[in-house]
Amino acid sequence: MKLLDQRQIKQKIKRLAYEILEHNYKEKELIFVGINNTGTRFAQMLVSELSTLTEMKLSQTRLQINPAAPLDSEIVIEKPLSELKNKVVILVDDVANTGRTLFYAFKPLLEILPKKIEVAVLIDRKHKSFPVKVDYKGMTLATTFDENIDVKIEQSENQAVYLK
Repeated sequence: MKLLDQRQIKQKIKRLAYEILEHNYKEKELIFVGINNTGTRFAQMLVSELSTLTEMKLSQTRLQINPAAPLDSEIVIEKPLSELKNKVVILVDDVANTGRTLFYAFKPLLEILPKKIEVAVLIDRKHKSFPVKVDYKGMTLATTFDENIDVKIEQSENQAVYLK
């Protein structure tokens, strides 16, 4: 079942960009850290929309993590951690399921002291097993554990979110 089509995803991104700007309008810089491929693509879309709204410095990087087994391999942020120190970091993923991936994504950020860390997701599922608070969400869903969310945003065309 299709939950969001391309037009609706663009609307969500525009609204999220405004929310992020409203909460951070006094900041000089925002750094978006996208988790894996889809989170990074979503971060790119947010940065692109925000760049039309503000002159604030916006940058992004990718965090690589194994969502199925976050402790089996190193969690890597592509930008040097020193560049995140004392900055506002927005951790971005496509879906917050149990919260495990987001929870472990904080691990490398514990080595430095960011000014603030916020979380943005396109879809926030309500059944968290880990203590993760999502600050910006495109849509919140109460789903069963058997249902899956499939986010297709890698290409600029035919973007959609499905419940399977």
